[in-house]
Amino acid sequence: MSGSLRSVPGLSMIRQDVQSMHAYAVQDARGMVKLDAMENPYVLPPALQAELGVRLGAVAINRYPGPRVDELRRVLAQHIGLPDTHALMLGNGSDELISLLAMACDLPDATVLAPEPGFVMYAMSARLQGMRYVGVPLCADFSLDEPAMLQAITEHRPALVYFAYPNNPTANLWDVSTLRRLVAAASAQGALVVMDEAYQPFSSRTWLEEIRSSPLANAQVLLMRTLSKYGLAGVRLGYLCGPAALIGEIDKLRPPYNVSVLNAECALFALEHAQEFAQQAALVRSERERLIAALSLMQGVQPFPSDANMMLLRVMADDDQAASRLFEGLRERGVLVKNVSKMHPLLRNCLRLTVGTSTENDLLLQALAQALPGARV
Repeated sequence: MSGSLRSVPGLSMIRQDVQSMHAYAVQDARGMVKLDAMENPYVLPPALQAELGVRLGAVAINRYPGPRVDELRRVLAQHIGLPDTHALMLGNGSDELISLLAMACDLPDATVLAPEPGFVMYAMSARLQGMRYVGVPLCADFSLDEPAMLQAITEHRPALVYFAYPNNPTANLWDVSTLRRLVAAASAQGALVVMDEAYQPFSSRTWLEEIRSSPLANAQVLLMRTLSKYGLAGVRLGYLCGPAALIGEIDKLRPPYNVSVLNAECALFALEHAQEFAQQAALVRSERERLIAALSLMQGVQPFPSDANMMLLRVMADDDQAASRLFEGLRERGVLVKNVSKMHPLLRNCLRLTVGTSTENDLLLQALAQALPGARV
């Protein structure tokens, strides 16, 4: 620690592991084609923007959140077709729900387990809560390593097991039969299994179908989603579904009024206009396939299959700095993506690309053709 930090009054009371951490960094995207954060690239039409403005202007912001938040829970449950035996709770984004799950499951010597590479908040929330975290590497093709997962479940007897479905940052859906066996193994050890469906609007499958068709096999499965990818990233609203008794216990840890009246009203408005957001998701899926097809014809890079609004792109080179050079080359040309090449050994020389609008994707392809030696689109 530097001398200046040592002299800060009260710093000795801050946990050492917190002082050793790096804060979550958000890239400066001003003036850039922003393809780094898996956001829906489409805005509401002007008429709906004006209508939403009127709605928000009428909200009683002088009062704590109340019935409208309860109404949002009801409408969301209806929107996704949640079984009557299940309940739904709201979070300030999925991040808060992940933290609440760690708090709820923080038994002595408790472990959180997840495949890797995966969403960083699973490990971070576990460690900040004082829990042990175990990451199980995926196979080289980013599929689940079933034997390794089964061994880890048996050895560590986790309290929580996370599966991102589709996964972040690899963007793929895992084999259903493999997942069924892993859910059964984790449940037999007493674990809660969380299916994180943050990218569900762009996916060809949902685990909710399994929950409906096989309720007993999924009695310890919680389904987590967010409205961020739906098109409300700025609203910060996630939700967790599961058997009513389980959700009732986890909901006890939720801070009072954790969802603002403005956030709730935005979400209710979006659900009333679900067809608009469904059309936006369809455009993203179409653009995703076009982008993957174009990247497949480009020399020097390898795109991976995607069921999300992002995709993974590997730079085919012998040295470990190729992705970093391409990242900088794209940024110099006004296109911002995510460099994930240092996150995990399996992501060597990989960039994560958000699927943008048709114009944004054209600009990305043009920048790639210019920044990648020998590339042709």
